[in-house]
Amino acid sequence: MLLKPNEVINIVNSKIQVLPTQEEFDILSISKPKNIPEAINLSKIISKLSPLVGNLIEFRMVEFLNKIPELEKFGIWKRQDPGFPDTVFESKIKPAPGFEIKAWFPLATEITARFKDSQNYFINDQTYVLLIAWLPEYLLFGKPKIIDICSISGKSIAKARDTHYHDPPNYLVLEPEDTTDRTSNLQQTNTNGYKFQEDKKNSLDKAKEFIKLMADFSYVYEPSPEYQTKIRKLTENFTYRLDTNYAKIDRIDHPEIETFKTKVLNSVFHGSTIGNWAKLFSSRNENSLAEQFKKHLFIK
Repeated sequence: MLLKPNEVINIVNSKIQVLPTQEEFDILSISKPKNIPEAINLSKIISKLSPLVGNLIEFRMVEFLNKIPELEKFGIWKRQDPGFPDTVFESKIKPAPGFEIKAWFPLATEITARFKDSQNYFINDQTYVLLIAWLPEYLLFGKPKIIDICSISGKSIAKARDTHYHDPPNYLVLEPEDTTDRTSNLQQTNTNGYKFQEDKKNSLDKAKEFIKLMADFSYVYEPSPEYQTKIRKLTENFTYRLDTNYAKIDRIDHPEIETFKTKVLNSVFHGSTIGNWAKLFSSRNENSLAEQFKKHLFIK
């Protein structure tokens, strides 16, 4: 009997809950700093490892998914690069279940990953987002380690994002054009955010009056073609700029993301919470850093 997409997702999520955290990646290791100045310099650049470790995590997660016995007879998990989501389940199950993997280095200022895909892509709730927090095993050095994992519905993230950002006429979220007739590598699923540019000729009050003249206009976001036609009239009659900070998942007030973030930052790691380490790193207080590195990492 063929599984449904949500059944595949549920099986994976049940396995992820018991996936050993604190797992090390033996492919990469950072040498221990020889002294305090070297440790302080390393603390300023350690976050630059995130793209590399993110890719290593994607490879490791595909290996993990393909070892789930309940799914082996139905298909195989494959990594997509480029493509969305990062890994999909190739089988007769349609639409194909998948996971978008977002690695988070929690000593950075925020979860910098973006999530721009349209709600229309997630009609069957077949794609989930894996948020994976990682750190070097000794905070600054050693092998990368998975600290914690959270699996969240991509559909719920897209809806939270659109609800958070869309505020006509001040801010608009626009769906991509219909590209279903194109080949898969040319199809578009990304939404974009546009900020109103107010000046003497481009008044926000005029835009508000313009909305009042539109029949049955809703301020609640809808990804439907009918609603998109209405809000595109605003972009045709007023000036908007593309928002380059749009869709950062740390800014959309999604409850599960916020709960996961709080849990990770409150976790104790080498004598202090990760949140406290993050504040110390961002403060660039070299005296305090030196004291903590000596005390907890035994760097002389």
